[in-house]
Amino acid sequence: MPSLFDPIALGALALSNRIVMAPLTRSRAVEGEVPNPLAIEYYAQRASTGLIISEATQISPQGQGYPNTPGIFTDAQVAGWKPVTDAVHAKGGKIVAQLWHVGRISIPDYQPDGGPAVAPSAIAAVGNAMRPDFSMTPFETPRALTLEEIPGIVADYVHAAEMAKKAGFDGVEVHAANGYLIDQFLKDGSNQRDDRYGGSVENRARFLLEVVTAVVAVLGADRVGVRLSPSNGANSAMDSDPASIFLHVAAALKPFGLAYLHLIEGEPDTPMSIKGGAPELAARMREAFGGPLMLNGGLTKALAQKALDDGRADLVSIGVPVLANPDLVERWDQDAPLNTPDTSTFYGGGAKGYTDYPALSAS
Repeated sequence: MPSLFDPIALGALALSNRIVMAPLTRSRAVEGEVPNPLAIEYYAQRASTGLIISEATQISPQGQGYPNTPGIFTDAQVAGWKPVTDAVHAKGGKIVAQLWHVGRISIPDYQPDGGPAVAPSAIAAVGNAMRPDFSMTPFETPRALTLEEIPGIVADYVHAAEMAKKAGFDGVEVHAANGYLIDQFLKDGSNQRDDRYGGSVENRARFLLEVVTAVVAVLGADRVGVRLSPSNGANSAMDSDPASIFLHVAAALKPFGLAYLHLIEGEPDTPMSIKGGAPELAARMREAFGGPLMLNGGLTKALAQKALDDGRADLVSIGVPVLANPDLVERWDQDAPLNTPDTSTFYGGGAKGYTDYPALSAS
C-alpha cells in the first residue's frame, strides 16, 4: 500500500507526496479582488505539500459571495497571482487554482448590477450571507438563470482558466461542491428546473459537464480536477438521492481522463462525518470515475493513511492542519506536535494567523 509520503502522478502533475493543501478561504484579498501580497509568503510556506489547491477564486464579479475573496478574471488579479505561483514553484511545489461561482450564496452587495444573485432556480438558501463589511444578513431569493445566460457563465469559466494559465498555475480545480453554483445545479433541492438543465440526473449534470468540457479545451484534461460533495449539505444544497446523481456524475467524468476527482466525504466519528453512509458512496464513485481520487474531510494522519491502506483514496487533502502548520508534511513524517489553529484569524486580517505560524525548525 502507498504511504502518504510516496510520490504520485495526477495527469500532468508529478507530486512529491500525497498530502494536498485543501482550498481554504481566508478573506484577505485587497482592492479589485487581487490577492494580498502576503499570499506570496503564505502559499510558499506550504509548498512542501504535494499539491496546493488555491483558496476558492471567483471566475467573475457575479460569482463572488464573500468579502475580500480573490478573483481570477482581470489582468490585475493575474499580476497578483503570478508571484504566488512563482514562489511555490521556486520551492519545488505545485499549485492549481480553484475556479468558483457561488450562485445563490451571494447577495446584491456583490452583484455588478446590484440585483439578486443567480441560481438554477429561484429558491433561497437557508441561513445568512456575509456582507462586504463581514456583518451577516439573511440570504435573499435568487433569480433563476435563463437558458440564454448559461453559455455566458460557461464562457466565464473558460476565461478564468485562461487567466489561471497566464498566472502560472499548474492547472485548475472546478469547484462543484459545498452548495455553490454547480452543486446547486446537481442537487434537486436547489434545482427544480423543467428544461434541459433540470429534472433527470442527466439534465442536472449537464452544466457541470459543459464547464468541464470547456475548461479541458483550454488546459487539457490532465491539468483539470473536479471537487464534489455528494452527501454534504453545505449552504443547504441537498439532494433526495445523492447516490443516483453522483454515481452518474462520476461515470460521466471518467471519459475525460481528468487529473483527479476530489471528494468531500467526512470520516466516521469525526466532526465532518455525514449521516447516511458517505464513505460507501465515495468508494462507489471512485470505481465509477476510474482515475485518481482525492479524499477530504476531518482527516488526521492516521485516518488519512488508513484511507490509502483501505484503497478508498489515492491521496488526501488537508485543511485547517495545513493552515496552522505550514510544514505539516514534515511534522506528520516525524510524528511531531502540531500548532494550535487560531480560529479568530481564519477570515480577514493581516499576517497574524496567516503567515506567522512557526515551522518545526523554529518552534
